[in-house]
Amino acid sequence: MYLHEIFKHNFRPDHPALKYHGRKFTYRELEIIVEKYAAFWQQKGLKPGDKVLLVSGNSPEFIFNYFGVIKAGGIIIPVNMGLALEEIKYIFGDAQARFVAIQEKIWLSLKDRFPLPKDMVIVLSEEFTNELINADLKFTTPEYQEVCTILYTSGTTGFPKGAMLTHENLLFDTDSVTRFAEVDENDNYLAVLPLFHSFAWTACLLAPLYTGATSTIEDGFNPKEIGKVLVEEEVTIFLGVPSMFIFVLEYLPKEAFKTVHLAVSGGSSLPPQYFYAFEEKFGIPLIEGYGLTEASPIVTLNPRRGPRIPGSIGKVLPGMEVKIVDENLNELSPGEVGELMVFGKNVMKGYYNKPEETAKALVNGGLLTGDLGKKDENGYLYIVDRKKDLIIVSGFNVYPTEVERAILAHPAIREVAVVGVPDGVRGEAVKAFITLKEGYETLTRKELSEFLKDKLTAYKIPRYVEVVPELPKNAAGKIMKKLLNGEKSEN
Repeated sequence: MYLHEIFKHNFRPDHPALKYHGRKFTYRELEIIVEKYAAFWQQKGLKPGDKVLLVSGNSPEFIFNYFGVIKAGGIIIPVNMGLALEEIKYIFGDAQARFVAIQEKIWLSLKDRFPLPKDMVIVLSEEFTNELINADLKFTTPEYQEVCTILYTSGTTGFPKGAMLTHENLLFDTDSVTRFAEVDENDNYLAVLPLFHSFAWTACLLAPLYTGATSTIEDGFNPKEIGKVLVEEEVTIFLGVPSMFIFVLEYLPKEAFKTVHLAVSGGSSLPPQYFYAFEEKFGIPLIEGYGLTEASPIVTLNPRRGPRIPGSIGKVLPGMEVKIVDENLNELSPGEVGELMVFGKNVMKGYYNKPEETAKALVNGGLLTGDLGKKDENGYLYIVDRKKDLIIVSGFNVYPTEVERAILAHPAIREVAVVGVPDGVRGEAVKAFITLKEGYETLTRKELSEFLKDKLTAYKIPRYVEVVPELPKNAAGKIMKKLLNGEKSEN
């Protein structure tokens, strides 16, 4: 099976596959439209292995074009909508893309600043889809490539790297996720996370299509509007990132989740207090997991019916393996902190045109994730921190995630991000950027230090504290620590 055939795994011709603002598409209609898109691309001159940049927000056209390109034998490159124009241009050039498929409203805002030959640009819209449906286009089965998509991720060199994912990578990961999470054809997933992101694409779109379920697509996350969608569309599975769960807890009544029977958090670590608060308020299981783009992306989940451990990323999905290794790639014992190394058919083929980066990431048949973690005696995994985010204070390791969890226990704090800043005496010092809940105007370093003195060792307590209106996040809702800087404040 190829990825564009995923909805044939449990093909339900008359069942709704996609819903979007009143537009509905059955599995049969989805199959027909994808083939029309594929035939269009072949007519356009797309050859097997040609790359198409996809610049679009959540919409049926994003999905039609994604599958249409790969059904025609091409390689699709979804672009993060939070990127600056220069970053998009870099990806376009680095990937050696032949075409750009772009959502109409985005093209209207970019065309004067991103001049491209007219025959290279396809403008996506509902009207374009309707024209293809009525067009007399013939599809010819091409010679398929191993790689079907390239997803660009942040690079340590300052330039993003293109993770090459194969048909097998994505199909294997989807199969593992759906079996472990015990989902079925009766579910209706809310796809509010951006579909260009690997977590959303696999969990919010591929999973429902693979099982014969429905994906209800929304443009973006608005807490109050999402409450109405959950009720009106009778959503059964809600997937989000930690910041979304924080807002849901604050703004939505219990009744908003009356049809939801499963919630999944990914993207970054969910503070335990929000886990407890969510399950107590809404009365449904919340499972946290872990993944990364290079692993297609989901690697672990807390079991749906077994023990769900707050602060843990759960257990490894079927068919995969995660080892905790030291600097010499020796596997460590339970409880010891080391780097997570992932093995399985979900691991990427490599980084596009970056053999040196690929050699650093893919070692001895496994993927070095750059994440520090540990495993307990029962096989549950815990993320300690990103290897690159580690703060070293006077020779002592400080893991930002540990500090953030302690800080979030303070009743005034909504969100926090902890980073290391240069310190002439200690090498580095701990700095906390915090946002406050409604009703709280300020919080001093002295007040926070007093709160933390029984929770953290002295060198882990932030030396600098800065209250900010909001924390910078990418389009997937993940806090972007690399953008956090500014003057130190010892108030």
